[in-house]
Amino acid sequence: MPENKHYIDGHTHLENGDLSKDTVYAFIQAAINKGLKHIQILDHTHRFYEFKDMYEEICKIDVQREWFEKKQKNSITEYHALIEEIRQEEFPIQVSFGLEVCYMPGYEDFLKPLLTSYPYDFLVGSVHSVDGYLYDMDAFSRQLLWDKHDPIEIYQKYYENLKGAIRSNLFTQIGHPDVIKMYGYDPGYDLHDTYQELADLAIKHHVKMEDNTGAHYRYHHPDIGLNDDFRNILKEKNVEIISASDAHYPEDVARFFELLK
Repeated sequence: MPENKHYIDGHTHLENGDLSKDTVYAFIQAAINKGLKHIQILDHTHRFYEFKDMYEEICKIDVQREWFEKKQKNSITEYHALIEEIRQEEFPIQVSFGLEVCYMPGYEDFLKPLLTSYPYDFLVGSVHSVDGYLYDMDAFSRQLLWDKHDPIEIYQKYYENLKGAIRSNLFTQIGHPDVIKMYGYDPGYDLHDTYQELADLAIKHHVKMEDNTGAHYRYHHPDIGLNDDFRNILKEKNVEIISASDAHYPEDVARFFELLK
């Protein structure tokens, strides 16, 4: 297998498997098969009981609470034990472990001790909700959010929260920074100033920005990864960009990386 020009997949999930070495091995082997040199493995904070209090607002809505309760599966200590086991082994590629944190304004003090109590290799900050509404759930997000609110308002609040995630200095990496586009709604305003500000903040706060293919293969958005203008602005300002698949299954590791620019 020739080496992939995008040598790293910076965002792969254990979410749909158990916290076992076999699950991790499957992702590592997929990365090897794709010619990667490095895979970053993580899981969502919503999986772990210790982060439950952060989702109080989301759980005020019945259908979202039902979704959340199904996701709650493990203690973070189980994940840490798995990481320590894997770190005792050697692999032909680099394997790193972290968390994808659902960033919501006002929870910085809650998050900091949880995120600094263990030596993660990286921490991804992502925005998954706007004013307590999950924006990317096929089963209910259109009904709860997109059909009731102006897309301009949704986009603006999403990006303001994303700026907050960067300013928090809690994260080394920002997850799928323009994924709010995934259903193809027109933002209703020019995003170039927003892209410029995000790029400047990324430089100031030393965070990487993901070029994430998940919105393409999971939601059929025409962009393979980042919006071209956004990517170009990040490159012009020398922001570090990390390729990411958002794989929730081993077969999606490095998916569509061959088409990333």
